[in-house]
Amino acid sequence: MLDVKKRTSLTREKMLADAIREFVAELRLVDVADYVAYLRFETFANIADIVASSSELSLKPGVLRFANSGDVDLSWGTKPIVALALEFQHDGVTAHFRLELSAATAAIDITYVDFTGPSGGEESDTERFGRALADARLVGPGDDRSR
Repeated sequence: MLDVKKRTSLTREKMLADAIREFVAELRLVDVADYVAYLRFETFANIADIVASSSELSLKPGVLRFANSGDVDLSWGTKPIVALALEFQHDGVTAHFRLELSAATAAIDITYVDFTGPSGGEESDTERFGRALADARLVGPGDDRSR
């Protein structure tokens, strides 16, 4: 059985993944070779620009930012995995997380979450996290942009 902290972390990671699905799709439009070069040569401003422009279609301005760290797992005979350190900040909630992108999958690992003000407990804070994610979006889940 999962302990409460691990279950809470998994719940928040799924919530975050669902909230940034469109953003992740936009990141995949950039060629993986570009990510490799930007990370290898530490031209982090280029990645910050990609993150900012990719997020502006589905999230409010400034909600997501590149946290100046990342790496690429690139070995002979395997598909590359790009990992980016990102920060979500909105409505008194700050979450630092690692986004891993591969050809067919994406994974999120939240490394730190902070709530301004007093904590209402794990369940209450998770609900607050969900409200901040929902409010940060420009479109709701399942909304049709063509309308």
